Amino acid sequence: MEKIRLDKWLWDVRLFKTRSLAADACNAGKVKADGNNCKPSRELKEGEVLQVRIGSLNKTVRVLDAPKSRIPAARVPEFYEDLTPDEEYERVRIARMQTEFRDAGTGRPTKRDRRRMDFLKDLLREEGE
Repeated sequence: MEKIRLDKWLWDVRLFKTRSLAADACNAGKVKADGNNCKPSRELKEGEVLQVRIGSLNKTVRVLDAPKSRIPAARVPEFYEDLTPDEEYERVRIARMQTEFRDAGTGRPTKRDRRRMDFLKDLLREEGE
């Protein structure tokens, strides 16, 4: 494996949308190796395990190789192994379902809309019990 900066690798394997977002995450302490915060300029080693916080998801990955440049999403499994437990993905999925979603620009809900939302929430809560 050739030497590569951590922020570049995170961007290359599509964990972050831009390299500057990857560097910002490193500087904010959202990327850890062996429990220690990593700087963006840190060089990666093959087999290293990283903990990356992306939004509310705590993703754990093992570095397998370094791509020469940004890769297509289909080739991502060649460069890292996802060690994140399924429970973590489920926790994030449930958290997203519990928040209300409204399309941008629709404004505040009317009184009628609010009553309908409350009715649905109560209905779903009763089914879950």
